[in-house]
Amino acid sequence: MRILDMVGSTPLIELRNVMGMDGVTLMAKAEFCNPSGSVKDRAAKAMISNGVERGLMTGDRTLVDATSGNTGIAYAMIGAALGYSVKLYMPRNASFERKRMIRAYGAEIEETSPLEGSDGAYVAARAAAAEDPGRYFYPDQYNNPENPRTHYETTGVEIWNQTEGGVTHFITGMGTSGTFMGVSRRLKDYRGGIHAISVQPSSPFHGIEGTKHMDSTIRPGIYDENLIDDVVTVTTEDAYEMTRRLAREEGVFTGISSGANVAAAVALARGLPRGSLVVTVLCDGGLRYVSDSFWEGAR
Repeated sequence: MRILDMVGSTPLIELRNVMGMDGVTLMAKAEFCNPSGSVKDRAAKAMISNGVERGLMTGDRTLVDATSGNTGIAYAMIGAALGYSVKLYMPRNASFERKRMIRAYGAEIEETSPLEGSDGAYVAARAAAAEDPGRYFYPDQYNNPENPRTHYETTGVEIWNQTEGGVTHFITGMGTSGTFMGVSRRLKDYRGGIHAISVQPSSPFHGIEGTKHMDSTIRPGIYDENLIDDVVTVTTEDAYEMTRRLAREEGVFTGISSGANVAAAVALARGLPRGSLVVTVLCDGGLRYVSDSFWEGAR
């Protein structure tokens, strides 16, 4: 077995303590169990594998893309494992731990304006790839169909099998939107009545890293709003509080986007009929956020 063989097949865990109610089951896909520690291992592996198959990713080219952190870490891990150079554009205010992890794998980082967020990194990476296409392989995670496809073929199938077809609602936030699109499409193909709910930050100016406020940002090309049955909004403060609660009440040490997903899932569950089974995503682990000040609110 090689490190890339460890991508996927993550556990689905029940979150009983933070639910605070009976009759509705809340389960979460523990994507922090992937080898680089996040859900983005799936898309990064799929996009690089496809690039290699098509002859676009070769040993003399450098992989270049934009990232808010997790996909960049996944790219860097896979680049190290396969011997490819990796150059990443990311906002300057991305967490210290994420940058250190990327550099530990040997990848290069070009920092972009924190005021422009992930959109600024996207524009910069696209410009670099266009300026010298013979030098770079540009997966373009926001527009690459391999991103949602791998979730359609793996994550969605795993959720269906792990719930024995019992899932009634799938809810998660969106960055590139690949996880939401791929999983929702697969689950709806299994059973059309499954509800797919998007988690959105309550404001364009938020602190939920890796999660886009879709109405105020560049929408990914892979985004399909027709798959969205409903939207639950979450404040940054609620995401922070649920992230802390997951650690102290469930023993699950996750990142902020995971806290947002669970907070939204709990809010959704309060209005559902008994017997509903809600599945969300724990996108990454909390170790890459330990320097963030929001942990100081933990009791």
